[in-house]
Amino acid sequence: MKKLILTLFISFTAIAGAFAQRFAYVDSEYILKHVPEYAAAQSQLKTLSETYQRQVDDRFQEIDRLYKAYQADQVLMTADMRKRRESEIVMKEKEAKDFQRSKFGPDGELAKRSTELIKPVQDRVAKAVQALAESENLDMIFDKNSEVMMLYANPRYDKSADVITRLGLKPGVFAK
Repeated sequence: MKKLILTLFISFTAIAGAFAQRFAYVDSEYILKHVPEYAAAQSQLKTLSETYQRQVDDRFQEIDRLYKAYQADQVLMTADMRKRRESEIVMKEKEAKDFQRSKFGPDGELAKRSTELIKPVQDRVAKAVQALAESENLDMIFDKNSEVMMLYANPRYDKSADVITRLGLKPGVFAK
């Protein structure tokens, strides 16, 4: 009987050990705050976005000015003149929306520039996370800021500072 219990205990221990996985998590927002290139990229993108927004606003203000002038002059126009002015306003509005889409759309200039500036930083962080996982034999690393819901995370499993160190930066400059 003792041999059976001992055999079962050893079997369960071996099975549990085989399924034991090591997990950790990182706080990507905290990590990115420590990467100077990320802050510079964010600043450039903000400036570019503001510039594009001013250009879009200028175009829509022009359309508004044309529409108000059309309304003021409408009673004095012939039907043909009204049609021409209306089509001019519609055409300008379409051009403004196309311009706005070309700057802010999913394939717009701002999105492309964002990819150019931020992707290298993200790749660098991803490589540091992978290296950390391999060096500490971690099976999975979650991102605290992703869509994976973490209701509780023990701070001892937070590897954010280790990732920052692997990036050659100093952790602790920013409070979490």
